[in-house]
Amino acid sequence: MRMSTSNPATKRVLQQAGQQGYGQPGPGHQQGYGQPGYGQPYPQQGYGHPGYGYQQGYGQPYPQQVHPGMPQAEAPMTIDDVVVRTGMTLGSVVLFAAINYFVFLTNPGLALGLTLVGALAGLVLGLVISFKQVTNPVAILAYGALEGLLVGGLSAILALTLEANMGAGAGGTLITQAVLGTIVVFAVMLALYKFRIIKVTDGFMKTVMYATLGAGALMLLNFLFAFFVPGGLGLREPSMLGLVVGLVFVVIAALTLAIEFRGIEEGVQAGIPHRYAWQFAFGLTISLIWLYIEILRLLWIVKMMFDD
Repeated sequence: MRMSTSNPATKRVLQQAGQQGYGQPGPGHQQGYGQPGYGQPYPQQGYGHPGYGYQQGYGQPYPQQVHPGMPQAEAPMTIDDVVVRTGMTLGSVVLFAAINYFVFLTNPGLALGLTLVGALAGLVLGLVISFKQVTNPVAILAYGALEGLLVGGLSAILALTLEANMGAGAGGTLITQAVLGTIVVFAVMLALYKFRIIKVTDGFMKTVMYATLGAGALMLLNFLFAFFVPGGLGLREPSMLGLVVGLVFVVIAALTLAIEFRGIEEGVQAGIPHRYAWQFAFGLTISLIWLYIEILRLLWIVKMMFDD
């Protein structure tokens, strides 16, 4: 089955699956008897030896021969495939985030180095996985581990900064609230998509894509300005500007989940091979990590501005 889609990530997956022959007659397919070109039935041989008197009935499936090296059809992807692989990838994120978080408490210098490695190596590996449509579980779990180092480091930095201003325990509360907030937003977006309250049209996808690119450009500019001006452009600081930017970024990150849901739904309906569930798990992981970081940052800004 071939399905048209405007989701760029899903389109690449479907195109790649189509190029490999899924949904097309396999290499062992043979034209049945009685089809144009065969005209007359073959006469019975009737030699009286076992096997020679048997005639394959017309209209019955002709037995396929499996040759060494012949590609075998894969089972189609299901929602469960995506759920399981997403859980595995997020498990890798959580594990390495916890490791780097506790390393930060005892050796901040090492933890900062691990955070930087996670950010840069994760970016490079993520681009490779995305553009080459990698479905290797080792690569995607490794990406989860690298992003976990980044998430753990950022969580520790914001938590310790908050505790320095508000006292012990404030950092742990911040992280717990960010995790719960991410789960709630995910559940709300899933419900909005499932009941078609949010309709992921082509225009919706283009708007979210441009908004995501704009958010990335702003964060890059803010990062570069931070080398010359403390706080950069002030987009991530505890201020009204930082609060507004944080709210907008949370909304954009949440909307990317709806696009991922549409891609998964189209992939399942198209019957693509189940190994591509790793690609959709990868996409969901990116959206959830970004959403968590933005909620964490937003809560940090609110607490720094308004909590005594």
